[in-house]
Amino acid sequence: MGKITKISVQQKNKERFNIFLDEEYAFAVYEGTLLKFQLVKGKELDELDVEEILYSDQSNKAYNAAVHYLSFRMRTEKEIEDYLKEKEYEPFITKEIVVRLKEQGYLNDREFTNAYVRTQVNTTLKGRGVIQKELLEKGVNKDIIGEVLESEYSQETELEHAVKLVLKYAPKYKKDSFKIMIQKVEQALVRKGYAFSVIQIAVEEAELEEDTSEEWEAIAKQAEKYHRKYAKLEGYEYKMKMKGALYRKGFGIDLIDRWLEENEGNEL
Repeated sequence: MGKITKISVQQKNKERFNIFLDEEYAFAVYEGTLLKFQLVKGKELDELDVEEILYSDQSNKAYNAAVHYLSFRMRTEKEIEDYLKEKEYEPFITKEIVVRLKEQGYLNDREFTNAYVRTQVNTTLKGRGVIQKELLEKGVNKDIIGEVLESEYSQETELEHAVKLVLKYAPKYKKDSFKIMIQKVEQALVRKGYAFSVIQIAVEEAELEEDTSEEWEAIAKQAEKYHRKYAKLEGYEYKMKMKGALYRKGFGIDLIDRWLEENEGNEL
């Protein structure tokens, strides 16, 4: 049993109060805890009283931290749990805070997911796969993600986004053969979270056309590189090495033969 002999405001945090028992510092609490337990000079406290006071104070401190974290943007339950864990709050306090915030309507993973998906659909060109991955990392239930994507991200909109990306990426790979360019565009869209079935339709709708002049320019650049590699070879061996290398780069046999024929005996 101890008696409160002094209560003082902390200099660095005016919301915290130092409590002294029998002239010695015992613990610190927030003003809300001070008022809740009617902590005044002369009040006697036993060990159980102190434990209850400290638990309540930690709970309020964690709650205030979580509300502050929520003030910047909406969060998922997992994000709040991870944040409080990082702040080294006990798991049982974290669980209590999450339940409290859910009851008060501050935490709702479905509402968060609705808002998140709408934002991504309206401000980015991400496919469903990437959005789903990001939400899973935030701890949202897979079923909730699926339901929200179905209602908030129509197939028509996703395809429209995919077509925009095809048209955006295609010019970046014009130095490659048309075949390789298409492959690289498809790979880029896969990384953006689009299913291959959507990508195929998007490529068709983008109506990319093979430009023979660009294709010839592309094979010339690639051939020049491989010619330097195989320049010491002669005749049949040289041609087979060049054909193999250029074919792997996506150029057609007719175009390769034409280039070899036009550059036979030339010094590149």
